[in-house]
Amino acid sequence: MRDRSHDEAMAEMYRADPEYAAQLLNSILEDGDQGELLVILRQMAGAFGGVPAIAAQAHLNPTQLYRTLSPEGNPALSSLSAILKAMGLRLAVLPINAPSAHA
Repeated sequence: MRDRSHDEAMAEMYRADPEYAAQLLNSILEDGDQGELLVILRQMAGAFGGVPAIAAQAHLNPTQLYRTLSPEGNPALSSLSAILKAMGLRLAVLPINAPSAHA
């Protein structure tokens, strides 16, 4: 029996608790750490069928999506929105002084 990778374990967690995944993404977006955001999106892609499935649902090229979600990736807003939509999520804008949903 092989051990699960960290990414596989995280993907399972995101599948089991989508609300946690959304809170984690919001926290990362608040901190502004793009590298961490891309890591989480890669892990989440595994939870939602893998990069090829997300690419198909988001109408993106799978090879380009792999590059976009790489540590050096820099997704365009349209790509990020499409990726999130394929995962059943969306971007939102909130005032800075609004109470945090996860505080």
